[in-house]
Amino acid sequence: MRAVVVEAPGAIEALVIQNVPDPEPAPGQVLIEISYAGCNWADTQVRSGIYPHPVDFPVIPGFEISGPVIGLGEGVTSVKPGDRVTAIPSMGGYAQKCVVDEALVTKIPDEVGLDVAAAFPIQALTAYHMLYTVCNLKKDDVVLVHAAGGGVGLLVIQMAVHAGCRVIGTVGTPGKEIKALEYGAERVINLNKEDFVAVVRDMTDGRGVDLVIDSLGAETLDRSFDAVRVLGHVVNIGEAQGKPFDNIRDRILPTSSSFTRFSISHTMPDPALWKKGMDFTLSALAEGWLDIPIVRAIPFDNVQDMHRQLESRQVAGKLLLAMKY
Repeated sequence: MRAVVVEAPGAIEALVIQNVPDPEPAPGQVLIEISYAGCNWADTQVRSGIYPHPVDFPVIPGFEISGPVIGLGEGVTSVKPGDRVTAIPSMGGYAQKCVVDEALVTKIPDEVGLDVAAAFPIQALTAYHMLYTVCNLKKDDVVLVHAAGGGVGLLVIQMAVHAGCRVIGTVGTPGKEIKALEYGAERVINLNKEDFVAVVRDMTDGRGVDLVIDSLGAETLDRSFDAVRVLGHVVNIGEAQGKPFDNIRDRILPTSSSFTRFSISHTMPDPALWKKGMDFTLSALAEGWLDIPIVRAIPFDNVQDMHRQLESRQVAGKLLLAMKY
């Protein structure tokens, strides 16, 4: 089969299409013919050698896929050949075929397209678990979402607005506020033009927000503790601006706020918890109130261009790698 292989960490040119052996499902695994693979920031980290977990090179990137089931390992009972599924492989999604543990394979309803099925799992479940597993989101909460025009940010906005919350967003690139406002954000702050702490304090009568969702790290994360209320919560999922400063303890003490560095991987070993998030998201998609903003599906042979577009930070939504086009 054809697959995108990264032989060693490097720039975009490290993504090379090669012919590799077809995978075979082991007991408890499902073999999927991939229709689409989602492009995530973690894929760029794997490629460039800065992914925060160990990676054995050479590697085939790709953490979320969709397509029909074409083979089963011994003991698999939840799906059958021909079923349309969404799945979270440990990696290997940038290929024509992939094997995935049964627990991380979910049959999708007919009303959910295979493009959407590859676009939502990581970002939508990250949004869900930050709001409802890490935190106990409730009506009338005020939520500050950094990188509000990104994939996770746009989904956090929709889920929080649907729950009856006020949402304030921030962006660093002009134009990325458009979708955030369309999805219900009350105000979107340009980080390069306004002091987000001052705006948040003004909009909350000095109280601060109940929850901050941050994927930037560094100074933006540090200053977010000045924007959160007493006993509020700050959740970080990324370090696009740099690693968090070494003063987290000093920042949470003055307001008894709490801090979580969240990773979706920590929800995967719990089948009930994983199913809860997946059921919530698939129901939201079927009901029509959750929109997955797919920017474009990029042909498999243009995989380098996909990473180039993502790293430009001009993309407001999801990029997909299309295996058939």
